[in-house]
Amino acid sequence: MEKKTNVRAEDGKQEIVITREFDLPLNLLFKAYEESEIFEQWMGTKVIKWENKKHGSYAFETSHNSNVVFKANGTIHEFVPNEKITRTFEMEGTSFPVQLEYLTFEKITDESSRLIIHIIFQSIKFRDQLLQMPFAQGINMAHNRLQEILIKCI
Repeated sequence: MEKKTNVRAEDGKQEIVITREFDLPLNLLFKAYEESEIFEQWMGTKVIKWENKKHGSYAFETSHNSNVVFKANGTIHEFVPNEKITRTFEMEGTSFPVQLEYLTFEKITDESSRLIIHIIFQSIKFRDQLLQMPFAQGINMAHNRLQEILIKCI
């Protein structure tokens, strides 16, 4: 059965909840967010800074035809291996303000796991602007790549 990423945005709330089940053990799913080399592969991006620890920070950028087309950065507020990451996320060079992200990793079985990403925006307006972009399609494609890349490690 093919897994799909679910993006839920309730009317009147300034949040998005993203849920995805993977055919991957919990520790392997977590590595996709912990190890920069794996993150670069499934996100199709270049990691500039990667300090996965409490009070650490990260930055990455995506290029097309040798031009940087997207840059993001943030601060890690909580980092508990195989359980959760709490961080900020800022898209550089856009009008979007910093958002707060809670990533929760759950074991379903020894061979499967779930990722829940709870994103809080400064306003409903900014949340809705993001949803007008191909955000849901992009995160689903990225999660599909994550699954494809890491399934080979089992």
